[in-house]
Amino acid sequence: MAYSHVDKPIKIGNVQLKNRIVRPAHGTNHGKGFINDDLIAYHELRAKGGVALSVLEVGSVHYTTPFSVNLFDPALESGYRKLVDTCRPYDMKLFQQLWHAGHNMFPLDGSPPWSASDIPGRFGNVAPIPMTKGMIDEIVESYAICAKRCEDYGLDGIDVQGGHGYLIAQFLSPLTNKREDEYGGSWENRSRFLMEVMHAVRGAVSKDMVVGIRISPDLLTGGLGTEEYSHVADMLTDAGLIDYVSLSFGNYHMFPFITSGMDAPMGYELPTSVPVTRRAKVPSIVVGRFRTLEEADQIIRQGDADMVGIVRGLIADPDLVSKSLAGKAEEVRPCIGCNQGCAAGALVTGHMECTVNAAVGRERFMGEHLLEPTAEPKTVLVIGGGPAGMEAARVARLRGHAVILTEAAANLGGTVEIAKRALNRHTIGDITDWLEREIYRLGVDVRLSTYVDADDVDAFGADEIIVATGSLPRMDGIQVSHPQAPIEGIEARHVLSSHDLFTSPTPPAGSTAVVIDDAGHFEGIACASELLRLGFKVTLITQMPGLAPQLHMGGIIEPALNRMFKAGGFDLRVRTRAISIGDGIVHVGPESQWYKDGPCEYDIPADVVVFVSTNRSNRDVYNALSEKRSDIKIVGDANSPRYLQVAIREGYMAGAAV
Repeated sequence: MAYSHVDKPIKIGNVQLKNRIVRPAHGTNHGKGFINDDLIAYHELRAKGGVALSVLEVGSVHYTTPFSVNLFDPALESGYRKLVDTCRPYDMKLFQQLWHAGHNMFPLDGSPPWSASDIPGRFGNVAPIPMTKGMIDEIVESYAICAKRCEDYGLDGIDVQGGHGYLIAQFLSPLTNKREDEYGGSWENRSRFLMEVMHAVRGAVSKDMVVGIRISPDLLTGGLGTEEYSHVADMLTDAGLIDYVSLSFGNYHMFPFITSGMDAPMGYELPTSVPVTRRAKVPSIVVGRFRTLEEADQIIRQGDADMVGIVRGLIADPDLVSKSLAGKAEEVRPCIGCNQGCAAGALVTGHMECTVNAAVGRERFMGEHLLEPTAEPKTVLVIGGGPAGMEAARVARLRGHAVILTEAAANLGGTVEIAKRALNRHTIGDITDWLEREIYRLGVDVRLSTYVDADDVDAFGADEIIVATGSLPRMDGIQVSHPQAPIEGIEARHVLSSHDLFTSPTPPAGSTAVVIDDAGHFEGIACASELLRLGFKVTLITQMPGLAPQLHMGGIIEPALNRMFKAGGFDLRVRTRAISIGDGIVHVGPESQWYKDGPCEYDIPADVVVFVSTNRSNRDVYNALSEKRSDIKIVGDANSPRYLQVAIREGYMAGAAV
């Protein structure tokens, strides 16, 4: 399509951007504190893909706040220079975010964090050291030193992190600033640290170096709203200290809203961003789960911002910009907003990945940019048309092989076809829809309603076989806390699997339900939400210490809990296992093996029971074929029941290895 605004250049300070698409700072942790080859390759691929500006992830200005890029360490110079030299040919400008986390991060030596006051951080739960005047001066100087380094290293600009509840925001907010000196109390005093930092940064670099600020209004009573942050933008602009303002949303006290998942609509941050951007006297950037250039163009066209930040969309497809500008927007691999590979990956596993793009974090040795046409085209048979099978077929076809994909069902998509029926989860199906379009576009021979067993394989004349036959719910009643004691009564007719609940043509009967979640992912939440929607009173029990721990830090659990409790009739019991299922009840007890029969056990009313556990692989075809030949590949849930990210990664690797 033709764009009216997003493809046009814009000037920020003395830096010209070739279009209006920005990649705001986002933690990858690829460098583990340094600028290494993995991080460089990650950014280079997005530079090749047509992005105008990338803001590098948080550059720690002081040893009291180490994280993904420890800019306070001079040893990073060679890495920075290599990154700048690598990206320069593609005309993607590079800014560095300067950051101090305050009470949200611990110093390298394990001592208490520093902050405006002794209010603990949301996740740290350790009282920080209220900063002395000497500490404040030291941090201000650190900002200046690091800003100067960025210019010396060849970067184009500085992005000062003034939001998200980090140190500058901790001084600004009366919720975290309880000081009684010149840095506390009145707005003038609370903004003093910010102004000192910005004067120091601006004074440390030349007029050619862009300086901007990132801010994030919150909705906390007594916090920092749009009025406060509009005042920040005005103060800094009037003082000649900033060339742009970048808007985000929230802080650690409303953590899920910083990077909302697929339950949030496009532009969900605009209500708190637009009041600031429309008043701003310098160019502005907004974010908010934007996934396409069409959406970005609309935002700019209607005057809500001058530039649009896209992070997750460009993680999912580094060529989003170039494909879209070339009229191939339908070929852009979509972000599904699951937050599992990106947000949760960087914060929990320590390495940002992507559920739908197996190459993220591995760009040096994986990805379409490295796929080479095969010198010996083969016929490849892929058995199974779920996400793993389709990705294997797509990648094998990209390499030039003739690919046949068979699927026993009448449609492609596998278990995702069921998962996307859950409340607020429909966009999970965007990736399987895209995979389906791509394999047809590329010329894969797709054969639906075609069940294939080991005896059928010879008829296809395949040189290579990839088995992607998926998995099915495991309804044997085994819970991981008590494998020796399967749930009694699990075979009762009113006990359903998640597949039964979402695919049955008629809803279950009754008024009370129990969901037994032994998996700890979204499946249990999905079942509870569906039963609440159908009017049931629902109790979700899990032997785990909390709800869906595998979704931890993905910003998914809290919004789901909020919806379920608001629906009414929802109860949650953690560290609880099901012992037996009877007529209208589930008998439960503590998950600990140390408790025996006794007063800790009780009954929960249940006209309907849904059991969610690890699935069981469909390995029959693979096992039979393996007896005949040794070169069979098996991927996804057929290999071992896990999750979408692993299925797509294994599909990619199998297709690339043919």
